[in-house]
Amino acid sequence: MAKQKEKTEEPLEKQLWKAADKLRKNIDAAEYKHIVLGLIFLKYISDAFEDLYAKLSGDVDSGADPEDKDEYKAENVFFVPQDARWSFLQSKAKQPEIGKFVDDAMDAIEKENPSLKGVLPKVFARQNLDPTSLGELIDLVGNIALGDAKSRSADVLGHVFEYFLGEFALAEGKKGGQFYTPRSVVELLVEMLEPSKGRVFDPCCGSGGMFVQSEKFVEDHRGNVNDISIYGQESNQTTWRLAKMNLAIRGIDSSQVKWNNEGSFLNDAHKDLKADYIIANPPFNVSDWGGELMRKDGRWQFGVPPTGNANFAWLQHFIYHLAPNGQAGVVLAKGALTSKTSGEGDIRKALIEEGLIDCIVNLPAKLFLNTQIPAALWFMSRNRKNGKFRDRSKEILFIDARNLGHLINRRTRELSAEDIAKIAGTYHNWRNKRGDYEDVAGFCASAPISKVKELDYVVTPGRYVGLPDEEDDFDFNERFSALKAEFEGQLKEEAKLNKLINENLKRIKYE
Repeated sequence: MAKQKEKTEEPLEKQLWKAADKLRKNIDAAEYKHIVLGLIFLKYISDAFEDLYAKLSGDVDSGADPEDKDEYKAENVFFVPQDARWSFLQSKAKQPEIGKFVDDAMDAIEKENPSLKGVLPKVFARQNLDPTSLGELIDLVGNIALGDAKSRSADVLGHVFEYFLGEFALAEGKKGGQFYTPRSVVELLVEMLEPSKGRVFDPCCGSGGMFVQSEKFVEDHRGNVNDISIYGQESNQTTWRLAKMNLAIRGIDSSQVKWNNEGSFLNDAHKDLKADYIIANPPFNVSDWGGELMRKDGRWQFGVPPTGNANFAWLQHFIYHLAPNGQAGVVLAKGALTSKTSGEGDIRKALIEEGLIDCIVNLPAKLFLNTQIPAALWFMSRNRKNGKFRDRSKEILFIDARNLGHLINRRTRELSAEDIAKIAGTYHNWRNKRGDYEDVAGFCASAPISKVKELDYVVTPGRYVGLPDEEDDFDFNERFSALKAEFEGQLKEEAKLNKLINENLKRIKYE
């Protein structure tokens, strides 16, 4: 029985989500996420502070001072004042003024740590947040990473924070998709690009998922995360705050993740940056991107993008910021693969002729929370001739992954680890010098630029990969007979149900 119970027990993060969601009551997910994620963040920085405080207290004889703020700064740990520490807040959790205590704690932490200024939520004393529910939520978060998990508290809290970001995005639906790129899409981008060393840039970084996954990739492949430096920009201040917390809880330096209201086109926060990797999911088909103000911008090396659609402005913005050996992996609406309106076809042609397009992946439908617009991944490289990979300058790899993935609910699809491995493995086998690549009908094809030219520079993968080979033992007559028998059986079942309905109707007596 004990074994059976162990098997069916849900993971910690799912249990926590269900418990936290029960406490939500009359608060919508968009507001509630700042309350829950703010508390998880507070627990993280308090745990990190308490750990270092204990070490310094035990080392007083050697000159350590647990109240010296510089000691914490030197270890990249946030200093947490007495009345902002988790132990203090938990002791006040049952008091009606708990909301004010938490808001005051957030204020105090920001004052002591300039890098967090304007980042932390102060929403806990609002009237629609029941103090009893808040107290229960504090107790719930306080139980994360207790016992055996205490030594890996940061990892557990980071994982819970990331899981909650995804669940809140699902709960918010269309609005949630504006701050969160589905995890499986982020994993696919990172697995294909394999960022290992250098500058990683995302000029529309949302809640920072691309950066978190890049650091995970380096760690999983036994690299040194200090070899990666991240640069980001976000135009939505609320989302930027989430990104700053998400990165801090992972111990990732976010000093170069900038916010301004104008956005990356009108106010580029990293004008001189040349990145080794660009990983991004810009908003699809944006019409009000300020294009009319930038008709002579220096970033438009391959053609002036139309004012009514930012897709090709984004592509050129990414290329402008790539280092000489830089690579980019980005998400775009599928329409960019074929569009010829307002000069978009000419820009796409110029990018192909310049040898910048490396690979196109057609994605399955329903992956994104905020749109039903079909999407594709574009992989670009500044140096496809003499880099660490083989010369691919005269060909493009096309992958049609529309049939991959599985539904996690009626509206949302997700790529599995096997799907990601299949797509990324295909790309690596094609790109690498000793790769073992071959075309697979219906899934992937390496096409020469001459063929792309023949097809008028349209880069929809389906045009190149063709149809999958049918199984040799397929028998049309046998299949037709089976479908006919199934249909006849359904007709009989329908007749039975209709008869039963009529009999029941006859039994009804009208008064």
